[in-house]
Amino acid sequence: MMMLRRNAIKTAAFLLAGLFESSSSLATKETDFYPQANPRRLVFPRDYGAHPQYRTEWWYLTGWLGQGPAAIGFQLTFFRSRTQHASENPSRLAPKQLLFAHAAVADAKQDIFANADRSGRMSSELLRADTSDTNLQFEDWYLRRVQLSRGEVYEGHFAGEGFEVSFQASTEQPVILRGREGLSQKGPLAEEASYYYSRAPLSVDARVQIGKQTQTLVGKAWLDHEWSSQVLMPGAVGWDWVGINLLDGGTLMAFQMRNNKSQPLYSHVDARDKEGLPAQGWSGLRWQPRATWRSKSLTEYPVHMDLVVGNQSFRLVPLMLSQEIDARASTGGFYWEGAVSLMQEERLLGRGYLELTGYGAPLHI
Repeated sequence: MMMLRRNAIKTAAFLLAGLFESSSSLATKETDFYPQANPRRLVFPRDYGAHPQYRTEWWYLTGWLGQGPAAIGFQLTFFRSRTQHASENPSRLAPKQLLFAHAAVADAKQDIFANADRSGRMSSELLRADTSDTNLQFEDWYLRRVQLSRGEVYEGHFAGEGFEVSFQASTEQPVILRGREGLSQKGPLAEEASYYYSRAPLSVDARVQIGKQTQTLVGKAWLDHEWSSQVLMPGAVGWDWVGINLLDGGTLMAFQMRNNKSQPLYSHVDARDKEGLPAQGWSGLRWQPRATWRSKSLTEYPVHMDLVVGNQSFRLVPLMLSQEIDARASTGGFYWEGAVSLMQEERLLGRGYLELTGYGAPLHI
């Protein structure tokens, strides 16, 4: 907790210091300052790395470890945010690039959900987001891609009060480019788009310490990397997103942007078979809340959600209800981000993560 408070105070100090810089160092129009996401071919490994000219970027890794009632969910997310301070501003205190990090573990058997978040200004080797490949670090937390002779591996580590996780994740699947070859629409207009790719499914080996118990576990994980300059389309207050590793080796990703009445403004679904090719039968997917759960922040989340395709209905079943992230010390506010199973009647189809944002208050990044 002391670390969280210290980082929150440091970030506030950096931002306040920036406010006293010359107003000429700030752009007058956001549209003139930040580039838009336009069609282009993504190039790897370069696009595994950071894109500091864009406004917002994140690397989002989630996974399930173990089996049955003893299964554990985990997530690690790094956010990079570019402010409107000009890159040529010589001030050491100008917060040109900010770095945030969130992490959580969910252990339903022990009824433990623990999360931690961090925030700071990228200005040293301890807070970095490399541009040449995935190599992210916030002090002792990290996520990096390592190219080996036998293939590639993602390595990571994070810890908080009462938990610590170290992992390696690998895949033999090619990169999944979302939308049109990696350009993913988030609204009907051309500028309402992001660059977006996934690595899934990932086979993960992890060492997990929760409380006094330490385990070595295996499971499946999912990595998303997305960057843009316009996160939400006009009128949107948040989104619902789900990423599922299917038991047959395929994957299912779907999202919808919502207004303040929880009505969908824009939606998309991308299902793949075990070879990574487009899978049939998921077009026209609709989100249908069945019941809500009230969190400690008094926010009502539709964590009991159905995914409806034609006359078929699929259920998202949370590993545990209490999986709300308290991000007030970093990106601000609350959101629900939790491990879920995908069921059709009593048949398990896959496991993954569900993210629900903008329910307590409009999302601001």
